[in-house]
Amino acid sequence: MFTGIVEETGRVIACREKRGGFVLSLEASKVLEDLKIGDSLSVNGVCLTVTSLKGIRQVDADVMPETLRNTNLTDLRPGDPVNLERALTPSTRMGGHFVTGHVDGTGVLLQKREEGNAVVMSFSISPGVGYYLVKKGSVAVDGISLTVAEEGEGYFEVSLVPHTLAQTTLGKMNSGDRVNLEGDLLGKYVAKYMGQLKEESPEETGKENPRGGISMQWLQEKGFY
Repeated sequence: MFTGIVEETGRVIACREKRGGFVLSLEASKVLEDLKIGDSLSVNGVCLTVTSLKGIRQVDADVMPETLRNTNLTDLRPGDPVNLERALTPSTRMGGHFVTGHVDGTGVLLQKREEGNAVVMSFSISPGVGYYLVKKGSVAVDGISLTVAEEGEGYFEVSLVPHTLAQTTLGKMNSGDRVNLEGDLLGKYVAKYMGQLKEESPEETGKENPRGGISMQWLQEKGFY
């Protein structure tokens, strides 16, 4: 579990193919201070497991085919910057939101424009991801905890302060660049639960609720609006 507050930007050293996946080698400094083999590391918002530590500046992680299919890690090349964050601890300040590192899909940077002291970025979204996005809700973009400023059919916008642009890879992005997207964890559970309620609604089953849940009709009948 992560917070989406990027600790540092590292650099890709190499991407080596390995049995249908590949080994990602990264150069870093701060995140390596207490990192151990087997620990989780967020790389552009993707939760990876540390498989090797070499010297004081290099960390390796295996990337499996499932991860390659659902993220932008296949776009990485030696020299590219990446957002890095260690897994949170009970004493970590929760400056962002709960980020699992389990990417829901990818998006593409459509445009960016200046607005006062901020930069507004617009991203397209792959099918299904938009279901978990709400205005003023949280979203992780390449592992960065951000607030959705606007959202619409097939896109959303975020407004970024100078600090975020300077401390993450977002400041170097150009239109057409692909990013990893992860919706808010709470939103996923709510969406799943509400979907089950719809599938098992009283109208279809003839029961008030077969699993003891709460439907919209039940709430309205009890005086809740």
